[in-house]
Amino acid sequence: MPTVLLIEDEASLGLIVKDSLEVRGFAVRYAADGEEGLRLFREQAPDIVVADVMMPRLDGFSLAEQIRRENAGVPILFLTARSQPADVVRGFELGGNDYLKKPFSMDELIVRIKAQLSRAAPAPAAPAGPLPIGRYRFDYPRQQLLLDGRPADLSHREAELLKRLYDQRNQVLSRSEVLRELWGDDSFFNGRSLDVFITRLRRHVKEDPQVQIVNVRGVGYKLMV
Repeated sequence: MPTVLLIEDEASLGLIVKDSLEVRGFAVRYAADGEEGLRLFREQAPDIVVADVMMPRLDGFSLAEQIRRENAGVPILFLTARSQPADVVRGFELGGNDYLKKPFSMDELIVRIKAQLSRAAPAPAAPAGPLPIGRYRFDYPRQQLLLDGRPADLSHREAELLKRLYDQRNQVLSRSEVLRELWGDDSFFNGRSLDVFITRLRRHVKEDPQVQIVNVRGVGYKLMV
């Protein structure tokens, strides 16, 4: 039975979602604010976190950032009334896997939760050392890109995207595949978010002209080293 950590400060909505999930066969741990949610996360080790963004004591974005320091693999799904591109990009950047705009249907929430659980896998084993990318060294576990020993911090989403590009270096990384794996689906809006992160990675590697992230029109991206 999958365990869902539900964190929602609106009590009536939280109880409705909790009851609906339990009827559908999920075990649910419920918290009314971010601090309580973080405590339950550490105690219960849930299979997925479903969290509101606007919460007292610790907001959903700050909660996700803290969770990602401790666990790189657990899926995080945001419930939010905020759907501006900047807010969505920030949520993904801090380690979120999906978002659902309020108001939402329970059927859609169930579909999103099941999709994330089906993709979830144990975090990959840490490489023996930093990965060479031209003059750079990519420290994946620490989410850092080093140039001449000087580290630059990457966001969780930047590090995950760069790792996939590195694993398929000099080959095409499918755009739709990476969108489904990291963003949940390959919708137009998520595609624009992916473009933002590709642009950010290009800025990170601009000091070495031998390292390029190129578009392969209609297919995806290629890390050339």
